[in-house]
Amino acid sequence: MTSPLRPDPTEALAAWAERVRLNREQVERRRKAMPPRDDYYAPIAAMFRADPHREGDATVEALRALVRPGDTVVDIGAGGGRYALPLALHCREVIAVEPSEGMRAVLAESMAEHGIENVRVVDARWPSNVSVRADVALISHVGYDIEEFGPFLDAMEGAAGRLCIAVMLSEPPPSRSNPFWEAVHEEPRVPLPALPEFLALQLARGRLCEVTFAEYGAIGYQDEEGVMRFLRQQLWIAEGSPEEEKLRAILPDYVDIDDDQVAFRQDPGKLGIVRWEPPAGG
Repeated sequence: MTSPLRPDPTEALAAWAERVRLNREQVERRRKAMPPRDDYYAPIAAMFRADPHREGDATVEALRALVRPGDTVVDIGAGGGRYALPLALHCREVIAVEPSEGMRAVLAESMAEHGIENVRVVDARWPSNVSVRADVALISHVGYDIEEFGPFLDAMEGAAGRLCIAVMLSEPPPSRSNPFWEAVHEEPRVPLPALPEFLALQLARGRLCEVTFAEYGAIGYQDEEGVMRFLRQQLWIAEGSPEEEKLRAILPDYVDIDDDQVAFRQDPGKLGIVRWEPPAGG
């Protein structure tokens, strides 16, 4: 019999997979007039554009402190380059693994705009058939919805020569849409696993991790329509639908709107930067 204080890794991975599966099955039941998309992030990819020279981003600063100038970093699920590009300005090379065509387009545009040439973009899902080896393997807000997370992490560790890093929130980013989900679909959202579950999983897998916490610089929205795009995507509802009208009616209860930005009032929780050494020979 396993102890709750020392869970079996197989059981921990199965519990992670079950949470992700239940969340996915709920989406399938409640999807409203919105078919599955091959590129889930295409409608909101532009939101993930960020200035690679920006200052005051606590996550960027924490990652720079962990990555050495001579390192190669593989950024798994690099998105639009929110962290890949600032790290490319700091280290020898970044290998950006990203399956979304929309995200890769944003990444390529930002690379061209800022003249960043030491990023190698890999069009692949992880684990990838492409042979990837780097000093540091990074995931940032990746993993919350990955059902087969064990093989994903094994491949991540296999690609890392020196260090693995995971940036995760204590509440997954989609949780900002939870009040709207309940209003539209009339049931609570099944929660995805996040930072606390990740740390429990890592302990079960025999990984002793170090965790630092940083202020979370949430992605902002320029206007109300930007928020509505995010919510339609998260709730799987169509533009102009009765469900969208429900969202607009309750939106002022959950967001602050001013001339410069629209922001959710919900506390996003703690942002943890988790680091661990890959197993020897991994």
